[in-house]
Amino acid sequence: MITPLDRLLDLLATRSARRGTFTLASGRQSNLYIDARLTTMSPEGLATIGPLALSAIAAAGWHPDAVGGLTLGADPVSYAIAYASALAGMPVRAFTVRKEAKTHGTGKRIEGPFREGDRVVVIEDVITTGGSAINAIAAVRAAGATVLGVLAVVDREEGGGEAIAAAGVTAIALARASAIVARMPAAAP
Repeated sequence: MITPLDRLLDLLATRSARRGTFTLASGRQSNLYIDARLTTMSPEGLATIGPLALSAIAAAGWHPDAVGGLTLGADPVSYAIAYASALAGMPVRAFTVRKEAKTHGTGKRIEGPFREGDRVVVIEDVITTGGSAINAIAAVRAAGATVLGVLAVVDREEGGGEAIAAAGVTAIALARASAIVARMPAAAP
């Protein structure tokens, strides 16, 4: 029987991971690119990630009021978790952190049903350096929330989890790059 984690790893390996030469958002060069959105925005990915992430949050002992992170990578993951939480009868709200505050309207940086005083789990699609998660942590703390932890779909295992820990927050991941690479089809000769 295939587990939800096996399903996620297979989706990431076949849809999201690519070998080659890439410049990452961090500016680093890599021979592996993981575009998690190709999985997180698919019906199968959303259906798998929501319950799997909800279980990981519970296993970490976190009891959030809301989940969210820096747009765009965190958005589908947060929404999948919120939907799965409603189906499980323990609703958790989702929110989005803008890269910068709007210059019009209410000028909000955090969108959605986020509330001051919320206990939140910051969501990330892929952790490399941890910079996006640390940015989101700062934004939600500035808005009056308590950060319980960071949940990523993928940890590239390049020091991002440690950087987040150095900022005083525990980071967990549903998948690690090494497990995804192990499931990737062999490179053509």
